[in-house]
Amino acid sequence: MKLAVFATLVAGAAAFTTSPVPTAFKTSSTSLSMAKYKANVKYVDCIPTTQLPKPGRATSGVAGGLAICIVVDPSGSVYALGDKCPPVNQPLSFGKVGADGTIADPVLGTKFSLKTGEVVGAWCPSGIGKLLGGLFDPTGVPTFPVKQGKGMLQVQVDVNYKLNFEAEYWSGVLDAQGKADGKYY
Repeated sequence: MKLAVFATLVAGAAAFTTSPVPTAFKTSSTSLSMAKYKANVKYVDCIPTTQLPKPGRATSGVAGGLAICIVVDPSGSVYALGDKCPPVNQPLSFGKVGADGTIADPVLGTKFSLKTGEVVGAWCPSGIGKLLGGLFDPTGVPTFPVKQGKGMLQVQVDVNYKLNFEAEYWSGVLDAQGKADGKYY
């Protein structure tokens, strides 16, 4: 029985894992050649500046179809990171902002640098994190440049990233129902 519960827990955690992406725009030549849409990096609106969190807090927003964690550190500096904590993708925006320039995963306890998105300290140090963390390699979160403009906080993202990510998924779903172009045979 214990083995069955453990196997279910491992399978459930593996279903929510992502591939490591240490920074927002690092890509390999393989991923560039497989992309259907050319990268289009630009600043897009994320949240109104009136909704910026208080120093030492975080909130979430969407920019270019990507979930973004907006953090204001205790000194008032603003950062943008991917809002999905590895290895199980819970929202980073629910995390605790530290005075040491980090934000901690709200469930597994991993700390991520606000400047680089890299793991700082122990990987998955909390209770269940010790069990799940051992199954996965330490992985950072992407970081994004931010600026304020016209009452909005803007985040620099590849606006075609989501399209490229979904391109293969949707063609596979459509192909299972008919032709890859959405028409039936």
